[in-house]
Amino acid sequence: MPRIALVTCRPGPEVSVDRDLPVLVGALREAGAEASAVFWDDPDADWSSFDLAVIRSTWDYSWRADEFTAWAAKCGESTRLANPVDVIRWNTDKRYLGDLAAAGVPTVSTRYLAPGETAGLPDDHEYVIKPTSGAGARFAARYTPDEHDTAVRQLARMHAEGFTAMIQPYVRNIDVSGERALQFFGGRLLHASRKGAVLSPGTPYDERKVAHPGLEPWQPTPAELAVAEHALSAMPGAPDLLYARVDLVDGEDGEPRVMELELVEPNLFLSLHTESVARVVEAVLAAAAP
Repeated sequence: MPRIALVTCRPGPEVSVDRDLPVLVGALREAGAEASAVFWDDPDADWSSFDLAVIRSTWDYSWRADEFTAWAAKCGESTRLANPVDVIRWNTDKRYLGDLAAAGVPTVSTRYLAPGETAGLPDDHEYVIKPTSGAGARFAARYTPDEHDTAVRQLARMHAEGFTAMIQPYVRNIDVSGERALQFFGGRLLHASRKGAVLSPGTPYDERKVAHPGLEPWQPTPAELAVAEHALSAMPGAPDLLYARVDLVDGEDGEPRVMELELVEPNLFLSLHTESVARVVEAVLAAAAP
């Protein structure tokens, strides 16, 4: 009977509820595993007592990124961690988009501004500012050139809190074709979903957003699947992944581009794709096997 920890975070006013977690715990138990949900920062957790720890909904990690990666390293020394700690370190900092772009993966154009760095903001198109360590559109906002002063204040606040900022053009096709999330599990496409635009004009960067508006099932196109697989194959070291989510948007040319590559704690949207639960359980059990 494999012992499996599904790693999550403590409830809080700014943390979404993982509605898939009890479903997955129950399904693993029905399949013969000894499964439990464990807080990643529980000081009493004995990670060595588990055959596998699967990071599922540690949705507060971006507030405590250094602490979280230190935990991942410690956990990875005690048991098998999915995804592996090297993947976690790489993916918790969205500067990984630069690595993907350098490898030829179509990505959304991105500039980075670390604390102490300054650069001109776009003056001829809408743009987005967000942190390189973030989740659920936290500290993300959409600006027009006329909102320059507000954008500068956001940058100052982020830099004061130690965040590196990302500046991206606002991809207008999100308002037309949405954002598609291609979910992989056990090395295979699991399912795909589409959601609407998250960032509305005028929404303050420090206001909580609806992370997945209008979520619906989606059948990925061959072009979308090709870009997603390219992104996964371009990762440094070609690591073994239990799970991955590739978020895509259409560029000005109508072709898909990677918005984000989620390898730490992607929402699986199992409540929308109930048929995928059995495949996730199968892959988790295989990963827990000696």
